[in-house]
Amino acid sequence: MDLLNALVALANFVLVPAISYGAQLALGALGVTLVYGILRFSNFAHGDTMAFGTMVTILVTWALQGWGVSLGPLPTALLALPVGIAATALLVLGTDRFVYRFYRVQKAVPVILLIVSIGVMFVLNGLVRMIIGVDDQRFADGERFVISARTFRDMTGLQEGLAIRTTTVLTVVVAIIVVAALFWFLERTRTGKSMRAFSDNEDLALLSGINPERVVVITWLIVAGLATVAGVLYGLDKSFRPFTYFQLLLPIFAAAIVGGLGNPVGAIAGGFVIAFSEVGITYAWKKVADYILPEALQPDGLAQLLSTDYKFAVSFMILVVVLLIKPTGLFAGKAV
Repeated sequence: MDLLNALVALANFVLVPAISYGAQLALGALGVTLVYGILRFSNFAHGDTMAFGTMVTILVTWALQGWGVSLGPLPTALLALPVGIAATALLVLGTDRFVYRFYRVQKAVPVILLIVSIGVMFVLNGLVRMIIGVDDQRFADGERFVISARTFRDMTGLQEGLAIRTTTVLTVVVAIIVVAALFWFLERTRTGKSMRAFSDNEDLALLSGINPERVVVITWLIVAGLATVAGVLYGLDKSFRPFTYFQLLLPIFAAAIVGGLGNPVGAIAGGFVIAFSEVGITYAWKKVADYILPEALQPDGLAQLLSTDYKFAVSFMILVVVLLIKPTGLFAGKAV
């Protein structure tokens, strides 16, 4: 019985949150890796692009809620999500047209585009804060739990309860659908194959008649969708605050680099590696240890390796180790 309680506690506080967070990081890292693999620069504005798309979705969600529109047990934000994606698509296409395109035509080295993206990042961050403010914004509605801890305890008779939130299930389901659609697009469609060819060898792709501007536009449209979906899922699961999305840039890049920058499969794997590392290292293991260890060996303290305040430091440490040992990442992406 103690072992079952330990497993439930582990699932409740580590496995379920890490799976949800990992799916969100994976979607964010996919956007970063697509820009790096096809447009050949590290887009430091990605976190604030996520914030922008989420902000638009929140504003539309509030409008729908004010009009009495809802999805019942599901968040109303799902209805507003297409508007957020469309607004983000216009934003990134406009940014590319009036900012990045100039440097791309000039054949600027990737570090120049990276620096430019940092400037775009600060502009977007200021824009989002000016429109929606700097405080936490909660916009989730509908049913909060698929199963609550009390219901689980009543069903099983265990001391520990397992709570599975609606946003957790929604995150996993939406992430699976989005990733499956993306890989189908890249592997099965003519446009997707053109994007892969352009990523592998730009000169050969141009000789084959592939239109580079069309590839760029499609890439930004996909990135806008991934960024908005990832941002909205994260906001529903936690809360929305512009500075948090600025901080998310570190674990997202860490996920992309750990998996292999430029490798979509690696981005997904890296997202879960970072998520499980962050959650596992910052979790207080005392409760689990109390169930499985003899009383004499039970820890007196929280058995927590790092405080949750240092969660993003875990991403940084993993990033540094991977860059030192295997710069191409676990799935042999492009060297950083």
